[in-house]
Amino acid sequence: MSKVTGTSARKSNHIRINLEEDVQSDLTTGLERISFSHSALPELDLHQINLSTKFLKKQLNLPIMISSMTGGTESAAVINRTLAEAAQEMGVAMGLGSQRATIEDPSLESTYQVRQFAPDILLFANLGAVQLNYGYGIDECRRAVEMIEGDALILHLNPLQEALQPEGNVDFSNLLRKIEAVCTQLEVPVIAKEVGWGISPPVAKRLVDVGVAVIDVAGAGGTSWSQVEMHRAQDSKQARLAAKFIKWGIPTADALAGVREVLPDVPLIASGGLRSGMDIAKCIALGADICALASPFLKAAVESNEKVCEVLQQLGEEIRICMFATGSGSIESLHQTRLLRRP
Repeated sequence: MSKVTGTSARKSNHIRINLEEDVQSDLTTGLERISFSHSALPELDLHQINLSTKFLKKQLNLPIMISSMTGGTESAAVINRTLAEAAQEMGVAMGLGSQRATIEDPSLESTYQVRQFAPDILLFANLGAVQLNYGYGIDECRRAVEMIEGDALILHLNPLQEALQPEGNVDFSNLLRKIEAVCTQLEVPVIAKEVGWGISPPVAKRLVDVGVAVIDVAGAGGTSWSQVEMHRAQDSKQARLAAKFIKWGIPTADALAGVREVLPDVPLIASGGLRSGMDIAKCIALGADICALASPFLKAAVESNEKVCEVLQQLGEEIRICMFATGSGSIESLHQTRLLRRP
């Protein structure tokens, strides 16, 4: 199997496994330990609550991002178009899946190109940071952004996933200075994102110190990529190895609170196991600027654009009611809402 075919085939396998298998993390997000202090007198009109926010200089109707998922296959092209059309209609942000496949095979570019379906959205390109140790540089980063007319570049960090793949790229040495070079030379902001095991406060600070503009904490509690790799394993030895790490990671609530404490002024995205508007509202109260979800949108996108919009509308209504019942008339005031923490 060629390198190009291998990358594209892996993308197809990831989509299939996420749709067909139970790959939910054995860890929880930690959000279940947090609740809002209820306000019996909110002094607000529910219908006047403002859910809009500005992120990276663009206005969003909801503090939501359709998280990076896929690309590089025919089925991914359909999914990405459906997601982009819904993002445009609902006024939310969107990230694309890793564009490594199309850097290797330019014929796959169309599977990522959604700008014509979503001319106004905040749209993020995506490459694995580790590829900077495997021949990638500023040219590949620029190409990833330009091919989709992106507003920023996500560099995703996935050392555990790479370690659990037989074909994984596991040289993460001296990567920080290469990330710094990209941040210095690229014309758009760089976002650092984990893929579901969380970014710790010290790592987040090191990334911001070299020029990363946004941190997506991507904590544990949602899709477990160790379980995805367990299902994808070609032999029982590899499957057993992946299974040992199904409880690994920093829960989303802990990652978010910790990173916000050390980086009080840096834009943060919360992701990792968010499944409801209440989860989103809790994360905003913990310090997130916007929140990203993947699994609920992937499952909706295989049905229709309308289904994705329904999911977004439901999330928006849940956020609105959380804000109403805490006396928060805007996203900014939700940041100040009192939270109760249980052990």
